[in-house]
Amino acid sequence: MKGVPLVLKTLVFLVMHSNASRKPHIVYILADDLGFNDVGYHAREHESLAYTPFIDRLAGEGVRLENYYVQPICSPTRGQLLSGRYQIHTGMQHEVIHRPQPRGLPLDNILLPEQLRQCGYKTHMLGKWHLGFYKDEYLPWKRGFDTYFGYLVGAEDYYTKVACMKKTHRESCGVSMVDSQFGDTNSTWGEYSADLYVRKAREIFQNHDPDKPMFLYLALQHVHAPIQVPSKYLTRVPRFRHKKKDKIRRTYLAMVSALDEMVKNITTALKEANLWDDTLLVFSTDNGGRPDRGGNNWPLRGAKNSLWEGGIRGIGFVHGNLIEQKPNITRDLIHVSDWLPTLMTAARCKLASGTPSLDGVDQWNTISKGLPGKRTEILHNIDPLFEKISKPELRSGFDTSVHAAIRSGKWKLITGKAGYDNSWFPPPESTKCCRMKPNEPTADKPIRLFNIVEDPYEENDLSESYPQMVDLLLEKLAEYNATAVPVIFPKMDRKAYPGSRGGFWGPWKN
Repeated sequence: MKGVPLVLKTLVFLVMHSNASRKPHIVYILADDLGFNDVGYHAREHESLAYTPFIDRLAGEGVRLENYYVQPICSPTRGQLLSGRYQIHTGMQHEVIHRPQPRGLPLDNILLPEQLRQCGYKTHMLGKWHLGFYKDEYLPWKRGFDTYFGYLVGAEDYYTKVACMKKTHRESCGVSMVDSQFGDTNSTWGEYSADLYVRKAREIFQNHDPDKPMFLYLALQHVHAPIQVPSKYLTRVPRFRHKKKDKIRRTYLAMVSALDEMVKNITTALKEANLWDDTLLVFSTDNGGRPDRGGNNWPLRGAKNSLWEGGIRGIGFVHGNLIEQKPNITRDLIHVSDWLPTLMTAARCKLASGTPSLDGVDQWNTISKGLPGKRTEILHNIDPLFEKISKPELRSGFDTSVHAAIRSGKWKLITGKAGYDNSWFPPPESTKCCRMKPNEPTADKPIRLFNIVEDPYEENDLSESYPQMVDLLLEKLAEYNATAVPVIFPKMDRKAYPGSRGGFWGPWKN
C-alpha cells in the first residue's frame, strides 16, 4: 500500500480486522425423512422427479458432503447433532422418544446452543424438538435456546398441529405447538407449517442485532408424514407416465418442492436483514426416506429405521463466505456427531467447562479448506433391545444377534436384524431405470460385511470371504459396547395424554 496515506491504511486495517474477528451467524436447517434420492442433484442421476433447484444451487456454490452419515431415526440423530456424542453414551440407543414416554436426552450433556451461548451467541430454535419434554428441564429453552417456537413431539398435522397416539383414544390427541415466551398456543391453527416457519424465521432475523452472532436451529417438519401439501405445489410435479400412478409419491415430491421454496425464502429473509454475507448455512437430513410414505433412497439399500445405507446415508451441504475452498464436493467420512465440535471451531468458541467426552470430530478444515478428514470410523449403533433374528452368539467378544453396525475405513459390518426394509426401492415415477432387486439372503444373516467403497449399494456380502476382518470389526464393537451406558426406555405413561393438560402435549411430571 505504498503511497497510501497513513489514516487510510489504518482504516483499511481496522475494517479488515473487524470482519476477521466477527463470529459468523450459523443457520442449521434439518430436513425430516428426506431420502437420498429426494434432492435434485441426486435425482438427476437416478431417475427421480425430485426437483430442488434452489437447494441444488446452494449446494453447488458450497461444499457437498457425499460421504455423510446420520442416524436411522429422528431422536438419535437430533441427540447426536446437539450433544456431539454417540447414542450408546447417552442411553438413546433404542427407538425414538415416544410422546407419553418419560425420558429425554440426559441433562448431563452440554448441548450445542449452550456451548454457543456461553461464547456470545443469541440462540434460537424453530420446529421439531423430539428430545423429550416430560419435565420442564428437558424443554428446548431450558437446554440453551433463548427462544423456541415449534412442536415437541415427533409428528403432527401440518395445518392443525394436532398429534394423536391412537385415533381411537380421543384423550391421546392434542395440539403440539409451544412458544417459549407465551407457552402452549393454537394461534397458528390452519397455517401450513412451511409458511409458518419461514414467517417465524423472518421475525428472528429482523429483530436480531447484526453485530452479535446468531445461531438458528431450524428443524423442519418437511417432509415427514402426514403427507400434506397445498395444491399449488402439486401442480409442479409431472404426472407419472406409467399406469400405476403413486399418489403418495407425487404428493411427497410436491412437499419436496415446498421444502426447496422454504430454503429459498429463508435465505431471502437473511439477505433482507443484512445477515446473509456473514452466515454459515448447514443443510442436513435426519435419516433416510420411507418408501411407504413417499420417500426414496435409490440406489441405496434399505430405508428409514434400518442400518442399511438407505437409512443412514444423508443429504448434506455447507454454504457461506467463511468457506475458503468452494465449490467443492468432499467424500471424506463425516458424521452427524461431528457438527458440535466443527461448528464450535467455525465460531471460534471453546468447549464449555464440564463438557463430557465427545465422539464427534472437528471437521472444519475438511469442510472449509478441503483438507483430508480426521474421521476413519463411525459407530452407527448398538441396540440390545431391537428385535432379534437369531439366538445370542458370542464371537470375538460381541453378541452377533444384537442390532449393530460399524463403518471402519472401506468396511462396514452389520450384526443382528439390520432393519425392517431390507430391499432396494426404485423411484415409482421411473419407467426405465430400475429393476426391483430381490431380497438378498444376506438380509436375515446375523453377520454381514460389505466393502462400502466398492459396493455402496450393499449387494455383495463378504463376511465368509474375509473372516479376519469380521473378527476385527466385532472386536471394535465389543470395545464400544464396553463403554455403553444402559438404554433409557421407560414404559409409556397415560398421564402424558393431552386430555389432562387442556388439550396440549407438554410436561406432565412437574
